[in-house]
Amino acid sequence: MKKLIEETTENPIESLMGKTVTLFCVNYFYTGKLTGVNDACVLLENPSIVYETGSWADERWQDAQRLPNEIYIMLSAIESFGVMK
Repeated sequence: MKKLIEETTENPIESLMGKTVTLFCVNYFYTGKLTGVNDACVLLENPSIVYETGSWADERWQDAQRLPNEIYIMLSAIESFGVMK
């Protein structure tokens, strides 16, 4: 079965607004509540940087370090994204 991505004017990441997402970026993984998106970047609240995932089946990341403030991440650095844990 194929799942098609519908064409819209909305950036696909915008459909995840308000959810806790994981962003797989060029150098690191980030996770947090997606609270903002524009043409250049996204905004995560209560963000963590994931240094070690552990088993993908685990409910929590093995080593995720909480960042002290919200963080902006450039869209150009995001390789993939989604709701993971």
